[in-house]
Amino acid sequence: MLTYKAMYKHIPQGVHAEVIDFPGAITFGRDLDDARRMLASALVDIAETCLQRGEALPTPNPTCSDPDADIEEPIHLLLTAASRVSVSPQVATP
Repeated sequence: MLTYKAMYKHIPQGVHAEVIDFPGAITFGRDLDDARRMLASALVDIAETCLQRGEALPTPNPTCSDPDADIEEPIHLLLTAASRVSVSPQVATP
C-alpha cells in the first residue's frame, strides 16, 4: 500500500480534488463524498497506466501540502498483482 496526500478545495461548482504528490491525479465532484470517490478512481487509473507503460509510480511525499486546500488527507493506493490470460478459440480441422 502506498499512501499519498489528497487535497480538496470547495469551489462554486463543487469540489476540486487532486493527489498532491501524484501528478495527473486530478478530478472534480459535486460534493466532498463524490470528489473522494472520483479521486480514488482517478488515482487507480493513472497508477495502472503508469505501470502498463513500465513507468515507476511517484514516491509519496507526506510533507507536501497545498496552501489553497480546504482539506488535506491521506489517500491509499492498494496494489494487487494479477495475471491476464487470453484464450483464443481454436478452429477444429476436419
